[in-house]
Amino acid sequence: MSGYFTPFTEGILDGSIDLDTATVKVALVRGYTFSGAHKFVSDVTGAGGTINGTSAALSSKTVSGGVFDADDTTISATASGSNHGLLLFQASAVTGGADVAAGSQRVIAWYDTGTGLPIQPGTGTVTITWPASNPKILKVG
Repeated sequence: MSGYFTPFTEGILDGSIDLDTATVKVALVRGYTFSGAHKFVSDVTGAGGTINGTSAALSSKTVSGGVFDADDTTISATASGSNHGLLLFQASAVTGGADVAAGSQRVIAWYDTGTGLPIQPGTGTVTITWPASNPKILKVG
């Protein structure tokens, strides 16, 4: 099941998540069952999710008309034939800067269904190609 985390929408409303200012990344995760109640990356790993590679900060981010988009990205993965989903998360403080601890990194969305999902990464680089039309990476509202 793909979906947005409930605390993400709360974070947008209270200002603790800022998609165009904060550092946003995507990770390959295996062994995780989505729970909309999860708030932090540590909640995902605490629920059995194993991170198998994380992208650099998403670049050329835009927020327009309730739609969030960024350039396609890559993730270097270690060997694993397991099914992987994609975890979108805010890696830094809301104002940007260096990554904060996993217990403070805010989860945004989980993708494990759709074209090319789940991912079977093998070893090497996995290219994440975001949809070119709505909802792009995500649409709020």
